[in-house]
Amino acid sequence: MRLLERNQCLAELTDWLRRAIKDAGCIALLGAEAGIGKTALLQEFAKATLGARVLWGCCDALFAPRPLGPLYDIARQTQGDLLAAITSNANREVIFAATLNELERQTLVVFEDMHWADEATLDLLKYLGRRIQRTRAMLVVSYRDDEVGPRHPLRFVIGDLPRATTHRMSLFPLSEPAVAQLARQAGQSSADLHRITGGNPFFVTEALAAVADTVPVSVRDAVLARAMRLTPDAREIAELACVVPGSTESWLLQQAVRFDDVAVEGCMSIGMVRADDGSLAFRHELARRAFEDSLSQSHRQLLHARVFAALAARPHISAARLAHHAAGARNAAAVLQFTPLAATQAAAVGSHREAASLYQVALLYAQEISPDERARLYERLSYECYLTGQHERAIDARSAALEIWRRSGARIREGDALQWLSRQSWFFGRRADANRYGAEAVVTLESLPPSPELARAYSNCAQLDMESHELESAISWAQRAIALAEPCAANEILCDALGALGITRLIAGDTSGWADLERGLRLALDGALQEQVASAYNDLSAMAVSWRQYDKASRWLSEGLAYCETHDLDSWRLYMLAYRARKGFEQGDWPAASEDAEAVLRHPLASPITRIPALRTLGHIRIRRGDPQAEAALEEAWALGGAIQELQRVGTIAAIRAEAAWLAGDREGVLRAVKTAYEMVCQRRDPRMKGELAAWLWRVGALEGQPADIADPYAQEISGDWRAAAFSWKRLGCPYEYACLLAWHGAEAQQREALEILERLGAAPASQALRKRMRAEGVRAVPRGLRTSTRSNRLGLTRREAEILTLVSQGMRNSAIAKRLFVSTRTVDRHVSAILSKLGVQSRGEAVAMANKEPGSPDG
Repeated sequence: MRLLERNQCLAELTDWLRRAIKDAGCIALLGAEAGIGKTALLQEFAKATLGARVLWGCCDALFAPRPLGPLYDIARQTQGDLLAAITSNANREVIFAATLNELERQTLVVFEDMHWADEATLDLLKYLGRRIQRTRAMLVVSYRDDEVGPRHPLRFVIGDLPRATTHRMSLFPLSEPAVAQLARQAGQSSADLHRITGGNPFFVTEALAAVADTVPVSVRDAVLARAMRLTPDAREIAELACVVPGSTESWLLQQAVRFDDVAVEGCMSIGMVRADDGSLAFRHELARRAFEDSLSQSHRQLLHARVFAALAARPHISAARLAHHAAGARNAAAVLQFTPLAATQAAAVGSHREAASLYQVALLYAQEISPDERARLYERLSYECYLTGQHERAIDARSAALEIWRRSGARIREGDALQWLSRQSWFFGRRADANRYGAEAVVTLESLPPSPELARAYSNCAQLDMESHELESAISWAQRAIALAEPCAANEILCDALGALGITRLIAGDTSGWADLERGLRLALDGALQEQVASAYNDLSAMAVSWRQYDKASRWLSEGLAYCETHDLDSWRLYMLAYRARKGFEQGDWPAASEDAEAVLRHPLASPITRIPALRTLGHIRIRRGDPQAEAALEEAWALGGAIQELQRVGTIAAIRAEAAWLAGDREGVLRAVKTAYEMVCQRRDPRMKGELAAWLWRVGALEGQPADIADPYAQEISGDWRAAAFSWKRLGCPYEYACLLAWHGAEAQQREALEILERLGAAPASQALRKRMRAEGVRAVPRGLRTSTRSNRLGLTRREAEILTLVSQGMRNSAIAKRLFVSTRTVDRHVSAILSKLGVQSRGEAVAMANKEPGSPDG
């Protein structure tokens, strides 16, 4: 049947392709529900592609998708360098570069069913998305938007694509007249057809083809009604094909079932499709699933066994495909042979989620193998879960391995498992467990000859003590780790230990820590140790922000973020984004800081240790702006820290809460916020944290004497030299702190300067307090505060923000809003970020919902 109500979509796709060929490449996102006609639309579009070649790749619905599945399809079409790279197990950088080279020609590329994409394919989409504008190609990505929820990995990748080169298209159900036209063409009544099918084209066509007395009430019923017409031979073919995601090769059909052209024609009569190469497939995945679900478990198992036997006898079949059918056949020996191999191949190209799924399947049959082999499977599963932020599963798998090693008496493996459990427990916010496992690892491994495992355990203890500000102990552990790692060239461990040593020295105020961190970065770069490179950039940028050396921080953040994007190291990229948010906040760029913090919090892979700094910064911004939900962000950050809070987290949140109490005029609240944290930091060495907490006590008259070993500008303020302190803040590039000192201690001229800075920053509570103080002191012509429109807006939005929120509520995207208001898309992005921050929400939908609530309602 011809396409109905899709002419506008075809015209838009054609226009985008024309511009891609003429000017710069682009990506088109085609998201819609299953059965709505995405494939049919793209196939129609591909018939007239303005002279561009067409490359088509699909993601398959395997339990663990084949790594880079669409790229294998495309490589077979292009041949040449891409096929050579992907079949020679080249590293992913080589494969991705070869893919990009293929797009230098005028090309239409289709990645179909990306909701099933593996992690490596998603990374490829990110890679191409950042470079597509340099090509003459158009990449179309189709997916089921109803299966891509807010935390689906594809959702984040889509959100991260460059707006300037990304188009979006949705397909809507057919109208009632269109459904009636299809019914007339099929010679059937359209009564109730639109109501029951909802205008879904696939459901409509299946229902019409079923030729039933009444309209089938589901896609499954429609598909099975058509299948009733199959002959036994045709049904045998269809049943085999239904357990094979994607298409079933003709040679596979010929080996596994009674195969003849008449039976194949019978299959095609129920809507199956035969390709030019003879392979057979269901027209839609919905039909294949419906058919497969109608079979008994025992019959499905038998069919999988037939498919596996045929595939296993043939060379060059992917391990992922063999593993899928081995699992379906419940063939334990084959599962244990092919799932670990498929997992290793998946991890090699960055598909760590798929690797974890494969190891889990292998472990279902692990009673068939030796305890040592079973323990190693658990360790591999644990590591893949650790890399993908599945920390609880990682801990459970490593614990299972530990028990096996203990029973077998493998002491060095036991010690290494304890070290890993310590590290993973810390990432999951379980500090007490991290301490216990770390100590046990050292005791276990010190009873054996020196080893790299012992060096790793020492390095782990250094990092734990560094986090809790046990500085002397942390330095000792790090130096012991370095002494063991250097002679055996264990550079991964050496880099980790140098990181812990450098951060610890810098916390103590020892600038030699910079050399330690830079040495670790050089070693990691020279050895292509990606995890250690990313960690070193994290350490350098975080400490530069902590020391308020913003030029240095900008350099490390820029280099580090670029490295993580190139190598798709999202966990570390998110941590650096959180510190870039802190840097922007301290330098007075609060909209950009909010944007970075919210990007971290929206990401599906954001771990607790990544969310904590982002939440702290977001809460701090809200406090200074006077926005709602500030305390909620701080409470979440505190809860994520676990039962045993590290000093760095305790001190930072204490200082933020002290500022909130100060702005509220609650001097007792300031004392309550910082007293305990100050007592803790006095037992450690951290001149910057100690200075910040001491300054809050001094401001409310609760500081006894001049504390030793605190950093400027806090020491200058506490000594009474507020002018020197203000100058130091200005020189560091911290406008809010500079303005506050002018406001608290300055004369009228300094107060006016402070008021101008605070107004420019949007620091409503501080500017209102200063304005009140100036009037009380008799200052005349005090500049008025926020516009009446902002004061009267019950949500605290400016007139422009309220205007943009109204347009958002009408379903307009930022680019469309920018055109309407004659501003840049970037400006609208910033306004939307500010709106979300002020309202204390994380999505546009939540903002619209809050705006639509009545002021008198319980939640309004």
